Amino acid sequence: MFTVYVTLSCLTAVAAATAAWMDFVRHPIPVAASKQVQVPESWMLPLGILLGAGALGLVGGFVVPSVGIAAATGLVLYFVGAIIAHLRVRDYQLGMAATAFALIAATLAATLAYRFG
Repeated sequence: MFTVYVTLSCLTAVAAATAAWMDFVRHPIPVAASKQVQVPESWMLPLGILLGAGALGLVGGFVVPSVGIAAATGLVLYFVGAIIAHLRVRDYQLGMAATAFALIAATLAATLAYRFG
């Protein structure tokens, strides 16, 4: 279980850090997604900070387990919000958001299983 926990945590941390960077530099992919779901472009910096904090928290979870659990839970909630934002505007193309949600949900499950299982 340890290997699954570490692998998923690292993969998710890299994905969240990459997504944060894309928000910080206003990469065309998240800019287009924010327009699609009618989220103001001014929200990109705060959303990037949340993603970056989640990535750092997952890595910090190797040292302080409760930080990793909190970070994984926060990222799950972040992507639940992203999916709701898509559904709110009747955008049913959830590929990227659903994939990210599945990855972080698996990371949270592996983290909880390793820590408490």
